[in-house]
Amino acid sequence: MAEAALPTEAAADRDLLCEAALEAGRLARFHARRDLKVRDKGDGQGPVTAADLAVDRMLRETLTAARPDYGWLSEESPDDPARLSSRRVFVVDPIDGTRAFIAGETSWAHSLAVVEDGVPVAAAIYLPMKDRLYAAALGQGATREGWPIAPSGRAVLDGAEVLGAKPAFRDEIWRGGVPAVRRRWVSSLAFRLALAAEGRFDAMLTLRDTWEWDIAAGTLLVTEAGGAATTRAGDALRFNNPAPKLAGVVAGTRAVQGALLTRLAHR
Repeated sequence: MAEAALPTEAAADRDLLCEAALEAGRLARFHARRDLKVRDKGDGQGPVTAADLAVDRMLRETLTAARPDYGWLSEESPDDPARLSSRRVFVVDPIDGTRAFIAGETSWAHSLAVVEDGVPVAAAIYLPMKDRLYAAALGQGATREGWPIAPSGRAVLDGAEVLGAKPAFRDEIWRGGVPAVRRRWVSSLAFRLALAAEGRFDAMLTLRDTWEWDIAAGTLLVTEAGGAATTRAGDALRFNNPAPKLAGVVAGTRAVQGALLTRLAHR
């Protein structure tokens, strides 16, 4: 078996992703000032804009030129089964939070990760309208604008601030009813994970099946910051699957994340 990526390799991939994410932000802001050319992808997949597609093309050209032996998985690219035979794969959401982008909001993000043998090893999440860059490399911690970040440290579930959609907070989903938490919401899953990683919120969750490109980068941010992230069933998050979906995600401080898992009635 080939050896895992060295720390220097993971750091080099992180830096590559950061550079690409910043360029993606410039391109997306350019499109945001023009005709978005919105269309619906059908089959419940939601909208796509000219910016999503342009950013996807730029990222694919830039990243695969720099790492031609890496596979590619992106929301806006046709899936190529060849990625399954690649040890390292780019897992990319060109614009996470397209509806927020269309609405002129600021909480959309570019989410970029490198996954090695199913495990994220490098990540960048960039919010162009906030000029906020998160990054992580396996074994080297997580940062925002180069400064180390960490989860909130909260040890008690009651009163915790948790990012999640309303359907995840129905009584029947939870043992003993909905936990006594304060629910908050942002549209981008990548941003939710980043906010949990930096301790702005105590945890985040989504209980629906979730596309890998939405959470690969954010998962590494959370774990490198010192938090915990699993599926809704408490299983490890493994990426580059033949069907690139996972059974939701629950992430945050180790104590709050564990308590949320314990309270879920149907895992």
